[in-house]
Amino acid sequence: MAENRPHYRHELKFLINAGDRELLARRLDVLMRRDPHAPEGGYKIRSLYFDDYWHTAYGEKLMGVTGRKKYRIRFYDDNDAVIKLECKSKQDSYIYKRAVPLSREEVDRILRGGYAFLLGRKEPLYGEFYVQLTARMLRPRVIIDYERTPFVMEAGDVRVTFDENVRACSGGEKLFDPRLPMLYLLEPGKLVLEVKFTEFLPDLVRRALPPRSSELTAVSKFVLGCEKTGYLYAESIHY
Repeated sequence: MAENRPHYRHELKFLINAGDRELLARRLDVLMRRDPHAPEGGYKIRSLYFDDYWHTAYGEKLMGVTGRKKYRIRFYDDNDAVIKLECKSKQDSYIYKRAVPLSREEVDRILRGGYAFLLGRKEPLYGEFYVQLTARMLRPRVIIDYERTPFVMEAGDVRVTFDENVRACSGGEKLFDPRLPMLYLLEPGKLVLEVKFTEFLPDLVRRALPPRSSELTAVSKFVLGCEKTGYLYAESIHY
């Protein structure tokens, strides 16, 4: 499977409440279609985020550094049949994501410190991740779980998602345990609305969304997870 080509996109995030979610979902059901990759209407996402000893990814997000990257391992619905190594990058006002596949055995090897096999892959992201793990001491930091309900529209390559029950735990040793104890990251009744588009955001969709003054946010599940789990306070922070 070849590595994905960089796909530059805009991203907006809102914190909304459960009532707004129901109203918006009814509007979007008319304007957009449910993502065909979610036959049950939604799915669970689990991501293991990595950061280095100096908490660079965490610090750069807080400081608003425009050129930054986060590395993560992600799978869906507690099923290890499809696992991805992803790098999500931000450059100025654009984001893009690259992804390559990993097997359950390969993830276990990474978590045990066995990185050498990454050098045998031709897709650049594998080798890049190897360098991060070895030269920058990238290590598992926080696991993030949530349930996602996605809507899509071909015009403008638009994707709107509701991310609910956002929760986290530190480390990565029990990544594939579906009963992993987690801490909730948002206030009760709150969830994250994400809007991604490539070319433009159609006016009909824009008008259906909350106004930009309505808790438009740069909320980061990774940052919230690091802070909520107390991981950052287990050792000194260096920026």
